[in-house]
This record gives sequence, C-alpha cells and structure tokens, in this order.
Amino acid sequence: MKKIQMVDLKGQYNKIKETVNTQIQAVLDTTSYINGPLVKDFQKNLENYLGVKHVIPCANGTDALQVAMMGLGLKPGDEVITADFTFAATVEVIALLNLTPVLVDVNPDDFNINIEAIKKAITPKTKAIVPVHLFGQYANMEAVMEIAKEHNLFVIEDNAQAIGATYTYKDGTKAKAGTIGHVASTSFFPSKNLGCYGDGGAIFTNDDDLAHTIRGIVNHGMYERYHHDVVGVNSRLDSIQAAVLNTKLPLLDGYNKARRKAASKYNEAFKNETKITTPKTVNGCDGICDVCDCHVFHQYTLKVSGVDRDALVQHLNANNIPCGVYYPIPLHSQKAYKDARYNEADFTVTNQLVKEVISLPMHTELEDDQIKFITDTVKEFINR
Repeated sequence: MKKIQMVDLKGQYNKIKETVNTQIQAVLDTTSYINGPLVKDFQKNLENYLGVKHVIPCANGTDALQVAMMGLGLKPGDEVITADFTFAATVEVIALLNLTPVLVDVNPDDFNINIEAIKKAITPKTKAIVPVHLFGQYANMEAVMEIAKEHNLFVIEDNAQAIGATYTYKDGTKAKAGTIGHVASTSFFPSKNLGCYGDGGAIFTNDDDLAHTIRGIVNHGMYERYHHDVVGVNSRLDSIQAAVLNTKLPLLDGYNKARRKAASKYNEAFKNETKITTPKTVNGCDGICDVCDCHVFHQYTLKVSGVDRDALVQHLNANNIPCGVYYPIPLHSQKAYKDARYNEADFTVTNQLVKEVISLPMHTELEDDQIKFITDTVKEFINR
C-alpha cells in the first residue's frame, strides 16, 4: 500500500506532468509572467465551464472575497451575515473592510448556513449574506436568494471549497457553484479540487457593471495605465499558475467524480456504524446519489458521537493516517471575532460540531486498499 496522504498532489501531478511542464516552459520562454495570454485563456475557459459571463482572476481566494465585497460598495458598519462554522478568511475580510460580521449557526447534517438563522439575524443594517459552500457542497441557494430578494440584500457566494459542484433547483434546472449569487469568490490553493501550484483565486459574476468595477479594483484601481479611477489593490493571478489551471480545468469533472467515488466507498464502509454519521447532501440524500452532483467532496467529513474525537485523531496519526479537524473552534469564540452581541444559545449546532467532526483523506488518487485501511482503523477504534 502506498503512503496515505491527506491530499496527494504529487500523485496527481505525475499524471499530468508532461503537459504541465510544457505549459510552464511556454511561460518561461515568452516571459509573460503577469497578465499573459495564458491568464486570459484560463479566464475564458473558466467562464465557459461555469456558464458565467465574467471571471476575474486574482491572487488568492481571500483577496477574491475581499474584492467582491469592495466591488459591491459596502460601507463601514454595514452588516454581513455568514456562517459561524467555516474557515476564518470568510469573516476576516468582512472585518478588514470595517464591515460588521454577523455570525449565524449552520445545519447539523450538511454543515451549511442555516436559513432560519439568517432570517433571525437580519436588521436594518444588513446589506449582504455570504453563504459558504462548505467542504464541497452547495448551500441552499434558492432559499438564500429568496431572503436576499425580500430584504434587498447582496449575496456573495464563498465558493473556495466547491468549484464544479452543481446546484439543482426545485424545477430541475441546474447552475454551477458560484453563478447564482450577485458575485462569488473561489480559491485555487493547491489542495483545492481545482488547485494551482501556488496561490490563486478568482471572482465570478453575471453583472457587467460589477465585473468592470472589480477588474479595476484588482489592478490598483486602473482601467488605463496610471489612471486610478477607484481605490484598488494589487491582486493578480500569475501566468505560471494559469498554465497549471488551464491544464487541470478540463480534468475537473473527472477529479470531482473520483472524489465522489471515494466518498461512496467511505460511506459504504461506515453504513452500519451507529457512532458515525456520514455526509448528507443539501438535497436530503443520505450519502452520494446518482442524480445530482451538489457535493464535490473537497473534504470528507464525519461526525462521531460517543467517541473521543481527539483520541481518534491520535489513533489515526499513530497508524500513519493523516486526518483533519475542520474546524476546532467556532468563529464566534475566536479572540479576533468575539462580540458581546453573540449568545451561545444561537450556536448549538456549531458548538457541537467542533467536538464531533473529523475529516479523512480525500483526493483524486485514493486507492481501494488505502480506503479499506483507513476505514478499518477508524472502526477498530470506535468499537473497541
């Protein structure tokens, strides 16, 4: 059995090595390192894949989220509602822009933002909602958009973990992750489903005027060299990263399919374990169904009950099985984001999840013998 990796980037690279190296060499030969033709090619290719009018590449996923908010013209003191159970970058950019983060609880089954909690949190100062498509699964966007329309709010999709996921509306129509809200952000961090070999990110929107504003923001506020029309930042996707992403984009659906296949095998192995809750989808499917692809399994995350989760982590590590706890501390409890407005009773799900969740290795190169060893080792611990 090969050594088990949390994310096997080397194994994935070896399968596309020749093409990637050729593409990178082309960048080196042309020396078009910034805003070169490969960046423009990737932008168009991603627009076509997503079915979105505008993709604006940038330096990383955190910048993408910040620039999206800057483009909407949100003002200091405006309230932005987002999930308590997610990575800190989501709330970090809200605070950096002197906006007011409003953290709310999530669902116990799919870990995504709770619709009733959003409704409860809305005040006259609320200007935007940031649903996070956590661990690779789409949030309940129809409900989010209905709330936004009723209250005249912006919706900014945090799509850092779910590129390639597809949302299925109640009427059966479909949309790719990041194309339903007013604007969306994504990350191309190396471990993402579509990852580059450094930092990278992008912003998506179907709004022509917003896209124009954002293109200026990512380039120091310039539309014409040395003419600064808006306050901007320096956030660009470099050509070498675009070369990698252009190589991997046509493979993304296959990568996501491989992840779902691995998740199905995990689910099958754990189906009779009463102390383990396997992932459920936003559409209510128990496991991974054959009729939708709302979950692309950036992470494969279990809940364990009646089990010492931290001891399980130690047991897996002792058996050379990497794992992760995403996330061990709620954002509302983090020193940087504590606020007297928050009531612990409003975060019952998040406060429980941080004690129960554990993420197992998930990537495109997982092999059957590795999955069997991982699942056997988990079951050995919880049943002893």
